[in-house]
Amino acid sequence: MTTSRVFQINISDGGVPKLPLLSVDVTVSGLAGDRQRNLKYHGGPDRAVCLYSLERLLALQADGHPVYPGATGENLTLSGVDWDQVVPGTLMRIGESLLIEITSYADPCPDLLPYFTDGANYLMDQEKYPGWSRAYARVLQPGTVNVADVVEIVEKAPAP
Repeated sequence: MTTSRVFQINISDGGVPKLPLLSVDVTVSGLAGDRQRNLKYHGGPDRAVCLYSLERLLALQADGHPVYPGATGENLTLSGVDWDQVVPGTLMRIGESLLIEITSYADPCPDLLPYFTDGANYLMDQEKYPGWSRAYARVLQPGTVNVADVVEIVEKAPAP
């Protein structure tokens, strides 16, 4: 069984791509140094952290899309996580102290269009392609996250 880990940590001063860091402090407001340009759709306590799957990114690359970690605006690119289990209500422990709760799916933003062939950012739309969306989370227990930290699903959301 593969251990799930933080593959990359990403922040920006607003917009995409978000650029990699080796370590970051995460509070209920989000990642230190990260900023969102449009707070109507991004950021806030229920969208403090945006996550995405390395395996989903690699599959999109294999289909010819010029997407890469951080390009989709995710703060944490995770590897080895069963992305189908990352649903609202799921609790995840990342590293030694960070505890987050998945709150919602992140709609594909028009700013992502350059990272998709023929404007196909809709491939990350949860309603059209379930399991391919990024996920938003709230921070239940702040902490420091490092690249290669272990990611653990500690509680699964109840079945619909």
